[in-house]
Formats: sequence, structure tokens, C-alpha cells
Amino acid sequence: MKPTKSPSPTKLLKRALAVGLGCAVLWGALPASAQVQSALGISRTFPDAALRGTLTITAASDATLNGRAIRMAPGMRLFSPQNSLIMAHMVLGQSFKVNYLIEPSTGMLQSAWILSQGEADQPRKGSDTVDRNYRSEFDPIQK
Repeated sequence: MKPTKSPSPTKLLKRALAVGLGCAVLWGALPASAQVQSALGISRTFPDAALRGTLTITAASDATLNGRAIRMAPGMRLFSPQNSLIMAHMVLGQSFKVNYLIEPSTGMLQSAWILSQGEADQPRKGSDTVDRNYRSEFDPIQK
């Protein structure tokens, strides 16, 4: 019986590079498909603590939320309807319907998600509807 000859180091290196390149191409395609799926309307899930409101970025670290001034936390994240990050300075002065989180310890705006029309149509705590079981003398008159 003849002893088998082991492949040369050069052949082994070429095989390893070919396999590695194939894996890199395969892994490179995954993020693109995930981005396409989210852009096609896959629904996002929001934290249970997220509230609904109208956000206007007024300066680098300031905004108005439901008509009240609020500071944005360092590292505040603003997400587009496709769930990509938006730089706050790119949307100065624009108003958006958002779901948002307030940082409990500082009271600063921590995260906000700009809503698509379908997401905005779904009811959420903090939206325009009053969700309590009593009336106050300061409530608007219902006709």
C-alpha cells in the first residue's frame, strides 16, 4: 500500500482562503437582506415603557416633546421608520410623531422612534387619547 501524499502548504492556504472568502460573501449578504425586510414593513417592537408624542428637535441637545422643552441625553438615539439611526442635526426644526423613552434618573430624552403611518395609527399610552377613568375641571369639553 502506498502512503498518501499530504497536500502542500500552498494548496492548504489556497483552500482556506477560498472557504473564508465564500463565508465572507455569504455573511456580507445577511445585513442587506435584513435592511430590505425592515424597509418592506416588518413591524417593529417598542419597549413597554415607550410613550407616544410629537417631537421637534430644536438644537443639538434640545427638543420639544408634546410642546414642552426637553433636553436630549448624551447619546440619544433617533430611529427612522426603517429603523436606521438618524443624526439629530439632520432634522432640526422638523416635527415627527414618535414613540419615545425618557431616562428615569435624569428626565432626559433617551430614545425616539419616528413612526410610519401604520405605527402611528395604533393606540399607545401617551397618545392624544385620554386613558383615565375620571374627569377634571381642566379637561376640554366633550361634545
